Amino acid sequence: MRSRVPRPGAGSPAARVIEHVQGMIEQGQLRPGDRLPPERELARRIGVSRPTVRAGLRWLAALGGLRARQGSGTFITDGPPRMVPDTLGLLAALHGFTRDEMFEARRVLEVGGAALAAQRALPEQVATLADEVSAMFAALGDPQLYLLHDVRFHQGVAAASGNPVIAVLVEMVSALMLEQRRLTVERARDLRESAEMHRRIYAAIRARDPERARQAMAAHLDLARMAQASEEDPQAPGFPIKSGRSAPSAPERPRPRPRTRPQG
Repeated sequence: MRSRVPRPGAGSPAARVIEHVQGMIEQGQLRPGDRLPPERELARRIGVSRPTVRAGLRWLAALGGLRARQGSGTFITDGPPRMVPDTLGLLAALHGFTRDEMFEARRVLEVGGAALAAQRALPEQVATLADEVSAMFAALGDPQLYLLHDVRFHQGVAAASGNPVIAVLVEMVSALMLEQRRLTVERARDLRESAEMHRRIYAAIRARDPERARQAMAAHLDLARMAQASEEDPQAPGFPIKSGRSAPSAPERPRPRPRTRPQG
């Protein structure tokens, strides 16, 4: 069970620590990758105890804004921003998000995000997507491992969009989808077709074709919605029954494997 960091109350000493650090960031005194002043120095500046400083920093770390390095100190996060992992899961439990609502949200976020990725993806981000697609084809016989690479691919596309808001939201949504689908993915009917659709998204991004990336992502999410419905209800109509683990009854034409690195 993940330990939860309680949010300091407004006006509390720990809240003053949070406000002080946020003020340093807003004023440009701290930037991504910078090391925070030592706890003793922060305590002196703010007028609180060192345990209070630690409480405020733990909250900022839980939000993803800080990262502690053993023996080195506490640093401003220099990677993509991250949200509290349980936030969306708690809201889903409270409000009963449906599968269709989740996929509707994914469509809004990820279709446009794929188009942006086709325009903005850095070469190393395209290479990462290629590696995830290759890993999905290699994991066709292991649905749980396949699902992990599936989620990483979608998070990679969102990161490649160059928009940190999209990246944060897709990470939250995909983390929740992972928790939900890991319970049913063993009943997946056609992981190979799913892998192929991811390959098409990757190919469109590598080709710098925003419209093709948009269409490929939209088609994939429509298929994924039907696939998840069929996993939750094996009698669900409208989806061809194939096994993610066993070989198909008729030979299939071999599909091209994606390149592991972008061209050009």
